[in-house]
Amino acid sequence: MITKKIHAETEERMGKALEAMKRELAAIRTGKATSSLLDGIQVDYYGTMTPLSQVANISAPDPRLLVIQPWEKKLIPEIVKAVQKSDLGLNPQSDPNVVRLPIPPLTEERRRDLAKVVKRVGEEGKVAVRNIRRDANDAFKKAEKDKDISEDDSRKGQEQVQKITDEHIEKIDEMLTKKEQEIMEV
Repeated sequence: MITKKIHAETEERMGKALEAMKRELAAIRTGKATSSLLDGIQVDYYGTMTPLSQVANISAPDPRLLVIQPWEKKLIPEIVKAVQKSDLGLNPQSDPNVVRLPIPPLTEERRRDLAKVVKRVGEEGKVAVRNIRRDANDAFKKAEKDKDISEDDSRKGQEQVQKITDEHIEKIDEMLTKKEQEIMEV
């Protein structure tokens, strides 16, 4: 009973770590226009900082352009300001109804820098997964010490935790490889 609980909790926490990493990777700009680039941008909406996606429709009509169509036209200057303040390096162009964000092609140097950022994000994800593994192993050792489970059950539980960890590390590596290929493709 205790082993199942620890395994389920470990699996859930590692899944959340993967999701967090996936969101972080989505915000890293590749040469393609995707609305997820703008996920971290907040706009001043009547004095409240609000995610851009909650005050405007974001679309990518072609691979090199994002179009932001706010639900209220008076938000256009605020959206332009928010995009300029972000570290995306994009230059918004506004007209009376929409904000256009042309996505410039990445230089080779910028691609390498982004690949380093992807590696760093991946390493942070792996560290998070390993910390969760350590917590689970500590829980097994504590349960064994408290005589809640046998030494064999503790060892088997820790082996299972290692398998779960290996699976999640493998998923992280796959995500990193895919993202690096996206960045490096011209």
